[in-house]
Amino acid sequence: MDGLLKIDVITVFPGMLRGFLEESMLKRAADMGAVQFRTVDLRDFAHDARRTADDKPYGGGPGMIMKPELWFEAVETVRTKQARVILMTPSGSRFKQVDARRLTGEKHLIFLCGHYEGIDERVREALVTDEFSLGDFVLTNGVLPATVMIDAIVRLLPGVLGGGEEATRDESFSEGLLEHPQYTRPAAYRGMRVPAVLQSGNHAAVDQWRAKQALDRTARRRPDLLK
Repeated sequence: MDGLLKIDVITVFPGMLRGFLEESMLKRAADMGAVQFRTVDLRDFAHDARRTADDKPYGGGPGMIMKPELWFEAVETVRTKQARVILMTPSGSRFKQVDARRLTGEKHLIFLCGHYEGIDERVREALVTDEFSLGDFVLTNGVLPATVMIDAIVRLLPGVLGGGEEATRDESFSEGLLEHPQYTRPAAYRGMRVPAVLQSGNHAAVDQWRAKQALDRTARRRPDLLK
């Protein structure tokens, strides 16, 4: 299929990805040929019987550092000329909706999901093209943030959600604002009513209400977005 996005995820915990990639929207995207997933077990590239992936840090310190040779061989095995090699790291730039939309235009994404105290710096210097973090916190390993990024990217691929570009046009961050409130039936529930304007049939009034609500919500919760 034209426009197929290939996604490889390299990790010492490939089992963490199986259920995630085989359910809901991601499974539909793969079934329709919009994306192709592959998980790569980093330990398959270990050089000893124990399949060792880490060692003590030079200079001392707590924890273990992931060995460079496994990452080099794993990436070189799956990498194509068009691949972006993405490292999940707390020191990366914060992942945003604009990044998700940009990455939908790529042909091949390789996610490097570290563990322990981190990955040998030579991997970052020689192989990585992009470094991302989900926020100012630290997780046990890179699989969880990688899956969040994958979901954010794949749902933007043409045809995956249905409804064309309108399916994601008014979402939070797509237009620089948080999304307006949404309601469905029943019109009244436990004393809480759906705003009358949404039931009026006046589409211009509905659009105006939604725009104001999005602006007000953004000003209250994320004023930094308005700057």
